[in-house]
Amino acid sequence: MKLLTKEIVKSFAKVGSQQDVRDPIVIAKFFDPTGSWTWYATEYSPQSRVFFGLVDGFEKEWGSFSLDELENTTTRMGLGIARDRYFERRAVSEL
Repeated sequence: MKLLTKEIVKSFAKVGSQQDVRDPIVIAKFFDPTGSWTWYATEYSPQSRVFFGLVDGFEKEWGSFSLDELENTTTRMGLGIARDRYFERRAVSEL
């Protein structure tokens, strides 16, 4: 599965920086299909291929995560990280 499409990149560009937004909009959701990790991306830099958003893993925390790392991660069942194709943009408070 392609984790990032041109349409999604355009959505990130349209929303822009959400650094000072109290309740940022999540543009894309990525997840480990065999585990409990989920990445909610609110910003993306095409130059560095790095997202910023909420990571729900061992605990929930805000931070950066790399598209390259997501694309190259193999789960314990041999699957890769997936993008929720049915996820609709929404504010973090609505997750």
